[in-house]
Amino acid sequence: MSRTGPRRSESIRVAVLNAADDLLVEQGFAATTIEGIATRAGVAKQTIYRWWKSKVEILLDALEDDALEGLAWAEPAGTPVEDLVTHLHRVADFFQEPAGQVLQALLGNAQLDQDAAVALREGFLRGQRERDLVGLGAIVERHTGKAPDREHLGRLADLLLGPIYYRVLVFGAPADKELGEAAAHLVLRSTD
Repeated sequence: MSRTGPRRSESIRVAVLNAADDLLVEQGFAATTIEGIATRAGVAKQTIYRWWKSKVEILLDALEDDALEGLAWAEPAGTPVEDLVTHLHRVADFFQEPAGQVLQALLGNAQLDQDAAVALREGFLRGQRERDLVGLGAIVERHTGKAPDREHLGRLADLLLGPIYYRVLVFGAPADKELGEAAAHLVLRSTD
């Protein structure tokens, strides 16, 4: 059972999430409406309201699905620094994809809508933070030979990911590969 109604059809769910992603990229957050999403997905507006309360909920659902793959930490394939650089490149690339644009729009909207801010922080951002701490923790442990303290690991995650978010969200510019490489080297050097 869903949060607000009967069991969802997976094909309709995917159609709605894809429609929301597409419309947001094409016309921006403000112009994306439930009516537009319903039309693009080929479903009734009532179907959407049965499963989601707002476009923010739809976009959060889409972001969760997309980020599980797009921001996933890969299995070890090289040295700790190589794996960390590879992950940071994935994060930078994610922001250039439709899913990254959804995240940017939701973060922007969260500055104006307290309920949306809480939903974003308590849902997606909290879950992604946990995934980031686990992924980074595994790399740091491979690099140093010991498990890092969780509080210290949180600071390392901030130092590592903060520059990418800053470049994208404050300046609206893509995070270049050199930024990721510099951040990875600095963070791992600080654990020596």
